[in-house]
Amino acid sequence: MNFIKEPMDIENRSMEIIAPYLSLLKLTDDEVKLYSRMIHASGDVDYANVIKIDRNTIPAMKQALCKSCNIFTDVEMVRTGINKKKLASFGGKVFCQIADERIAAIAKQEGITRSMAAMRDFGTKLNGSIVAIGNAPTALFEVIRLMDEEDIRPAAVIGTPVGFVGAAESKKELIGHSKVPYITVQGTKGGSPIAVSCINAVMYLIDNSR
Repeated sequence: MNFIKEPMDIENRSMEIIAPYLSLLKLTDDEVKLYSRMIHASGDVDYANVIKIDRNTIPAMKQALCKSCNIFTDVEMVRTGINKKKLASFGGKVFCQIADERIAAIAKQEGITRSMAAMRDFGTKLNGSIVAIGNAPTALFEVIRLMDEEDIRPAAVIGTPVGFVGAAESKKELIGHSKVPYITVQGTKGGSPIAVSCINAVMYLIDNSR
């Protein structure tokens, strides 16, 4: 059986297949690359119709990354998927507190989810950072609250929680009320790989060396 074996050839062919689904959208070159990586990560071309991005998001993320910003995530899967070597080349680090026993204790005491408690605990550290939420709607709701009530201002928020309870609602809230640039996906679609693809895509826009 003949099939493509070279990793870059696989990626390039994937992008060729995805391209027609983006051709009618009014996207910048950078947005085409971002959308393409999100679709590639999901294996679902329908993402072309449900991705929502503030036009300032990619420039804001580029600027923050080049200023050595940190990235704060809701779950370990997002933290693990981010290209940390590439992020370190910009001077940044990625943080996740979901498994921290102290956060677990706070969550239990306050009757909230651990991912929500983690975002609340990060607090002012989120200022100027990139927040990447790929799993927990409650974490995204908390980040929106922090922006509304405590004047927290990340450089950008990637909010792609997945599922049937709170996910669509949290992303709708982000679209309607975010105080900062954002990337999200309407409805129940999303997940950690989608959030990861956004981060890695923008890092590769700055420096595409592998």
